[in-house]
Order: sequence, then C-alpha cells, then structure tokens
Amino acid sequence: MKIIIFGATGTVGKQLVVQALGMDHRVTAFIRGAKGPLVEFEHDNLHFIEGDVLDPKSVHNAIEGHEAVFCVLGAGKKGGVRAPGTRNIIDAMEKHRIRRFICQSTLGAGDSRDNLNFIWKHIMFGWLLKEAYKDHQLQEKYVKASNLDWTLVRPGAFTDGPATGNFKHGFPPTEKGLKLKVSRADVALFLLQQLESDKYIQKTPGLSY
Repeated sequence: MKIIIFGATGTVGKQLVVQALGMDHRVTAFIRGAKGPLVEFEHDNLHFIEGDVLDPKSVHNAIEGHEAVFCVLGAGKKGGVRAPGTRNIIDAMEKHRIRRFICQSTLGAGDSRDNLNFIWKHIMFGWLLKEAYKDHQLQEKYVKASNLDWTLVRPGAFTDGPATGNFKHGFPPTEKGLKLKVSRADVALFLLQQLESDKYIQKTPGLSY
C-alpha cells in the first residue's frame, strides 16, 4: 500500500518506516526538517515530504494520493502537538476522501485508565506527564469524532527490543497483571498489522506485554 507516516523520525516512527518498507509498502515520511535518525536511510520505496503537522496546508498537500495514514506524533512531556496535528491530519483525510487512519495513543487514555497501576495513574499521568496525557485525551476525542475508518492503538510504556509479536492486545479495562510496557518495534508491528485487518476499526485496542 501507499502509506504516509506522521512522526516518522521519532523512536516509534523510525521502526514503523523500516518495518513498512520490509513489508513492501510504499512509504512517505512526513518530516519537519532534518531527517534525524532517517538521514542516512535510503530505499527505493521511501519518499520524504518536509512540512509542519501544525500547518494545515502542508498536511493537506502531503496526504493526497495515499491509501492509509499513520500518526505516531510525539511531543515529549509538554504535549501540544499530538492533538492539533491529528486534527489537521483528519481534516486533510476527509477532504481527500482517504479512509484508513491508524493512530498511536497511550495506554491510560479513555477507559483504559483502569488498566494502570497507582504510579501510572497518579504520579506519571497525574503529575510528571500530565500535559502529554491531556494531549492524548484530546487527540482521541478528535479521532473518535471523525468519520474515518480509524484505529486508536494504546500501547504501554515504550521499551527497546526487537519485534516479537508476543504481546497482549484488545484487552478490557478490567484486565490486570499487565506489564504496562511494550517495545517500540512491537508497537510498530501491531500498527502495521492493522492494514490487513478490520478487527479494530473504530476501536481502541490496548497493547502491552
């Protein structure tokens, strides 16, 4: 498929680019400027488009002609990029009549908050990552209000490590005993698996070991 990735130079984004190319997808990496970790990466099926996800015009121009859109935007602790950037992506997709949208959120958003332990609920998302958490909550609100064939993937805390495919997904908010972490490579793998399945269309699967 011809896909575009927003957040392609982030830690999950890089994994997404590499794995998508390995599956023979044609990949557009939307980047703000410097290619960062992708600067020396070349592939016949990889194309770069420079732009700012907070600029509706550049997002609109970049999205045209793609079959599916991935959003793995990051903004560190401060937030303020995921939600407005995602809103621009959704607007552009609706204008170009592109249906499939696969977006990475976070475990703890929405009803998955009940999956978290005390530390993640009250220390991490309640204090240290409060702004980032609010950003994800608003991001999910925009996605759910759209008419797209969306999937909101909610991974636990990111770790290093290979793609194993050995993770739990789609568990209920009552699920306990989760490790609340998953490798970036496995996050990318699960995101890409959604291209071949309609199981989680307009759903919010959690992802964790």
